Amino acid sequence: MKNFLKYITIVLITGMTLISCETTELDLRVSPNDLAADQADPNLLLNSIQLAYASNMAEISDIGAELTRIDYMFGRNYFNNYPGDTFDDIWARTYSSDFNDVGNGDIRVGMFTNIANLETIDEISDLDYSFHVGVSKTLQAHMLMLLVDYLGEAALGEAGKPEDFPSPKLDEGVAIYAAAMSILDEAEELLATNPQTLGATDLFYGGDTSKWLKLINTIRLKSYMMTGDVGSFKQVIATGNFISSPADDFQFQYGTSELQPDTRHPDYADDYTPSGANIYQSNWLMELMLNNNDPRIRYYFYRQVGKTPGADDEPDEEKLACSLTTPPQHYIDGGFTYCSVPNGYWGRSHGNDQGTPPDNFERTAVGVYPAAGKFDDNDFAVDPEDPAFDGKVGLGKGGGGAGIEPIILSSYVDFWRATMADNDSERATFLSDALEKSIDKVMSFGALDPSADLSFAPDKASIESYIANVVANFNDATGEEKENIFAEQYFITLYGGATEAYNYYRMTGYPTTVLPNWEPNPGPFPRSFLYPQGEVVTNPSLTQKQTMTQQVFWDNNPASPTFPPAN
Repeated sequence: MKNFLKYITIVLITGMTLISCETTELDLRVSPNDLAADQADPNLLLNSIQLAYASNMAEISDIGAELTRIDYMFGRNYFNNYPGDTFDDIWARTYSSDFNDVGNGDIRVGMFTNIANLETIDEISDLDYSFHVGVSKTLQAHMLMLLVDYLGEAALGEAGKPEDFPSPKLDEGVAIYAAAMSILDEAEELLATNPQTLGATDLFYGGDTSKWLKLINTIRLKSYMMTGDVGSFKQVIATGNFISSPADDFQFQYGTSELQPDTRHPDYADDYTPSGANIYQSNWLMELMLNNNDPRIRYYFYRQVGKTPGADDEPDEEKLACSLTTPPQHYIDGGFTYCSVPNGYWGRSHGNDQGTPPDNFERTAVGVYPAAGKFDDNDFAVDPEDPAFDGKVGLGKGGGGAGIEPIILSSYVDFWRATMADNDSERATFLSDALEKSIDKVMSFGALDPSADLSFAPDKASIESYIANVVANFNDATGEEKENIFAEQYFITLYGGATEAYNYYRMTGYPTTVLPNWEPNPGPFPRSFLYPQGEVVTNPSLTQKQTMTQQVFWDNNPASPTFPPAN
């Protein structure tokens, strides 16, 4: 893990430099984002780029998780749930400047502007800033692909050139993907020489260029998977130079500072408060893991109570209104759990738009993975007078928020390899490998909670049995059942970093076992999002979409509303 104090110091320095200051000496300078290229500090520019990227990844992951039932989605109508401003902040951080969510909310950042400045500095300086530029271009290429995945198009050819193109047009998705691959080539060329970091703080890999080169190849794998290019995918795999081990996992490390700046995992900051938890967990995911005795469940979710109204306790209209509600017909027909998951897994189902009751000390909170909350050791059953009782959620509980933002993990890549495999035997092998890596990584987070009673952790035999049963069920199944088993395990593994879940769901339509929306007619499932409204308002070249049914270039499935079938 990275040194938290070093990370916090860098964030503080960045914040002090990038916002306007009252100090007389600093009043003589303007923001580094506005400095001439030969005046800007390349190390601070790189920090800004990394923090902007991390902020974007956290937001995109949340959106992908909501739509695929990995997280809970509030609201019954998809179009109303995701209005035109959904991608405003993400777009602004990418192309111009906007508030950053990671570390210090007052830092203003803009990836494209700062990357261009870094390139200029590298050209005119006697020092070699290849590391800075190579890292930045890697992040830029990945972000461009994700903008295409979620919006359908992105700006590149005319972006970042306000003098020549004050109203930049969007480029088609296929062109952006190709351009992103070229940017990765440039990044690889810069990093292949193992350039010096020159004092830069690498918030992801600690200055290890070999790991950045593996990431570049792994982003290529993502592109080849989305476009169905099996041959190119296998060529990268043959090199062996990609993320294949947890030691190379691409993730962002959070800290434990609560104030000035708040470096904790955002989900921890929301759930571990003096007034209780504020996030609802997904009923679909909790029930799936509970029913299958998934060894990761005590790490993902922290239960504050042992019973759930309407499931294994009396209905409670005040704290769980739906526990007294008759499910709608489409839930009854499908045999879906409408409201309550048993054993204290107190969450909400997809689309539940009921108000917020006083259940902050009953609802299930985020656990020790990946947000560094508490490990679920049944402490809700401990007498509050017992010295062993650690309370429920609260400031500083568990791991204090020093978790991670999973972005591309080796377990994810194993699922990609299974997706591109030649036969079901290979798929089963990769499925097994993915689960082993995921469970090992998740369980390692138990050590972050000093108060955890890890006697509740699954033992080696139960873990091996779980993996063996999943693989056996996969091998025995056929058709839709086989695909559902695979997709369910992929989505469980993506908890906390679900950016690619939305892509997989649109690419395959699986799993079909996800909960339907509470609303029988929620409107078409979003095949892409509306353009950022802030850009539409200021850019006369853009006209806002009227629907979210536009399919991205790699989505060759039937048009909405018949696809995905579970919606």
